[in-house]
Amino acid sequence: MKTLTDTFVLANGVEIPCIGYGTWQTPSGDVAKDSVKAALDAGYRHIDTAFAYGNEADVGEGIKASGVNRKDIFLTTKHWITERGYEKTVAAIDASLKNLDVDYLDLYLVHWPCVEKISPEWKEINADTWRGFERMYQDGKIRALGVSNYQQKHLEALDEFATVKPVVNQIEFHPGYTQIDNVRYCQNHGMLVQAWSPLGNGAVLKDETLAAIAAKYGRSVAQICIRFALQNDVLPLPKSVTPSRIAENARVFDFELAEDDVKTLMDMPMLGFSGYYPEEAPADALVNGD
Repeated sequence: MKTLTDTFVLANGVEIPCIGYGTWQTPSGDVAKDSVKAALDAGYRHIDTAFAYGNEADVGEGIKASGVNRKDIFLTTKHWITERGYEKTVAAIDASLKNLDVDYLDLYLVHWPCVEKISPEWKEINADTWRGFERMYQDGKIRALGVSNYQQKHLEALDEFATVKPVVNQIEFHPGYTQIDNVRYCQNHGMLVQAWSPLGNGAVLKDETLAAIAAKYGRSVAQICIRFALQNDVLPLPKSVTPSRIAENARVFDFELAEDDVKTLMDMPMLGFSGYYPEEAPADALVNGD
C-alpha cells in the first residue's frame, strides 16, 4: 500500500480503500457531519459507521457536504442486535439506507454475533439474520457482506449455512490486543480483517514503549499503530474529530516499521482492551440489562 486510496481486494472482487475513517463514539449532529467531511477533504474514501452509533444520518450529510461523488466512496454500516431475524434485518438495512440517504451500501456487517449466553439457539438466530443479508445482497442493495466481533466458532457456524460467505471480519485490533489467532484464521479463510479501535481506545497513545518507537521514526504513536495494522494486512479504521489529526492519521505510507519493532508491538502485554468480548455478550447486555 502506497496511498490512502490503494485497495485491498475482497474475496468477491470488490475493492476497498486500505484505511477507513471510523465514527464510533463520534457525537451525532454537526460533530459527525463535519468530521466526515474533514476526512473526505483529507483524501479518505472509506467511511465506517453503524446504526448503533446513532450518527448514520449525520455521516450521510457529511458525505453530501464534501462534494465527493458517492461512487467514489466506500461506505460501511452495521446491523444492530435488536434487529435480528430475517424480516427485521431486511427492514433494518432499508432503514440504514434511508438514514444515510444512499441507494446502496458497499459493505454491511453483523455488528455482534448472537452467542450461547444469550440463547441456546444462537446458531439459528444468526442464520436467520444472515438470510436477510443475503436477500439484500442479491437485490443489489449491498456490494459485500461481512461480520464484526466474530470469533472462530461463530465463523464456523456461519459457514454451515451461508450461501454468500462473509468477506470481512471487523474486530478490535491494536498493540496490546491483537487477537492474532482470530486474525490469521480469518485471513487463511479468505476474509479481510478490519481493525476497530486501532489506537487502543486512546490508552496506547500514552504507552512508553510505543512512544519510544514513535520517536525512533519521528512519527506519532497513532501513525505507528495504523502502520502496524497495515503491515499485518489488517485494514485500520482510525477515528478522530480533529481535522489535523484526521489528516495526520493518513500519513503512514512513507515509512515502514522494522520487523523487530512489529514483533515488539505484537508481543506487548494487554493494553487498551475495550472489555468487549462477544462470548460475554456485552452488546446484548447494553440492551437487555444482563
